[in-house]
Amino acid sequence: MKQLLFSICLIGMTAAVPAQDYSPSTENLEARELFRDMRFGMFIHWGAFSVLGDGEWVMNNRNIRVEEYKRLRQFFNPQQFDASKWVDLAKRAGMKYITFITRHHDGFSNWDTRQSDWKITNTPYGKDALKQLSEECHRQGMKLFCYYSLLDWSRSDYQYETGITGKGTGRTEKSNWEHYIAFMKAQLTELLTNYGKIDGIWFDGNWDQMAGEPGKPAYSKVDWHYPEIYRLIHTLQPACLVGNNHHQLPKPGEDFQLFEKDLPGENASGLGNASVSGLPLETCETMNLSWGFNINDRSYKSVKELIHYILRSAGRNANFLLNIGPMPDGNIQQEFQDTLARIGQWMSQYGDSYYGTRGDIIPPQDWGVLTQKGNSLYVHILQAGGRHYIFIPGISKKIEKAFLFKGRSMVRFKQVQEGLFLYLDNVPIDDTDTIIELD
Repeated sequence: MKQLLFSICLIGMTAAVPAQDYSPSTENLEARELFRDMRFGMFIHWGAFSVLGDGEWVMNNRNIRVEEYKRLRQFFNPQQFDASKWVDLAKRAGMKYITFITRHHDGFSNWDTRQSDWKITNTPYGKDALKQLSEECHRQGMKLFCYYSLLDWSRSDYQYETGITGKGTGRTEKSNWEHYIAFMKAQLTELLTNYGKIDGIWFDGNWDQMAGEPGKPAYSKVDWHYPEIYRLIHTLQPACLVGNNHHQLPKPGEDFQLFEKDLPGENASGLGNASVSGLPLETCETMNLSWGFNINDRSYKSVKELIHYILRSAGRNANFLLNIGPMPDGNIQQEFQDTLARIGQWMSQYGDSYYGTRGDIIPPQDWGVLTQKGNSLYVHILQAGGRHYIFIPGISKKIEKAFLFKGRSMVRFKQVQEGLFLYLDNVPIDDTDTIIELD
C-alpha cells in the first residue's frame, strides 16, 4: 500500500482519460451488483515483511538491498497461520469478502508460484498460504479478492530506473520491461487457474511510474499493457472484477474504482483526487496507522470511528475494506480481534440498514448520511449534537411514516417541497449511530 510519503503530484491526472469502452460479460455485471451488496470486506497485509515488524514498506524505507532482504525467507515461518480462524474472524465481524496480499511491492509471493523462488513455499513454513485461504473461503462462502503489486523492488527486470520507489535496493542490472510484463501475466494466470473462483484482482503500484507537472495531465513512463492484462483476467474468469489503485478515473477493462484512505469525492488524504465514476466503489482504511504488522503502532482507531467510516462510505455508495496486518507467526493481534468483534456485534443488530443498500442519494450532511434499500430509506444520524431536528434535502417521494430502526417507535416529521424535517425531541440518541427508517 502506498504511503503518503511517496505520493506524487496528481494534479490534472484525470484529464484525457478514456471512457469505459469494454463490454463486461453478464457474469461480470452480476458480480458488480453482488459486490455492491456485500459492502464490507477485510484487507490482509501479510508476508515476509511482517517479520521485521515495521510495516510493508520496510524494504524501501530502510533501503535494504535485495540480497539482504531475501534473508527474511529463512525467518518467515508462520506456524500459527490458520486460514479457518482468519475467515471466521472476518465472518464474525460481518465482512463478506477478503482481499489478500498475494504479492506486495517487495515481490514476495504468498503462493507456490512457478515464476520465482522468492515465495512462501521456499521458507521454513513451506506451505501455500493462498491455497489454504482460498479453500477456506470457498468452504465458508467468503468471496476472495487477490491484491497484486504491479511494481517490484526485488526484480531487476522491473523498470526500477524510472520508478520513484525502491531506489536503495541495490539493483544494477539493466531492466527488461517486456520480460517483466510476461512474468506478471504468468503469475496472474496461476492465480486465476490454480485457486478456484477468484472474485477480484486488486492492483496497486501504477503510481510508481507516473510523472507530470502541476496543472498538466500526468502520464505513465511505461506501457503497463493493461488491455492485454485485463483481457487475460476476464478471459480466464469472466466474473472476476478488476480494480486498480492508480488514483485516476477507471480505465477500460476495470470493474470497480478504488479509493485509498479516503471517501469518494473527499480527497482528504491527497490520494483520492480522481472524479467519482459510475462503477462500484470501494475505500480502504487501516485499524491503526499501518497496513502491514507494525510492532510500534499503537494508534488504534475506535470502534465508533470505524463504524462512522463504514457508514460514510455507504452514504457515498462505496464499500469499506478494513485492513488487518497479521503478525509474522500468523496470529492476529488481540487489539484487532477485539475491535472486529465489536463491529460484528453492531452489524448483527443494525446490518439490515447497511448491507444491500445504495448510497449517493443526497450529498453527505453534517449530521450523517442516507442509505436506501427498496422502498426504505435509512437515516444514519452520526452527529446529533443536541439538535432538535435534522433536515434531509431533496426527498421528493411521499414519506408514509418514520420510525426508530429496530425500536419501531414513531418519529415525528414534516415533508415540504425542499425535503424532510425529522424531529428528534423524543428520539433516544445513540452515541454511535441513531437510525431512523423512512417508508
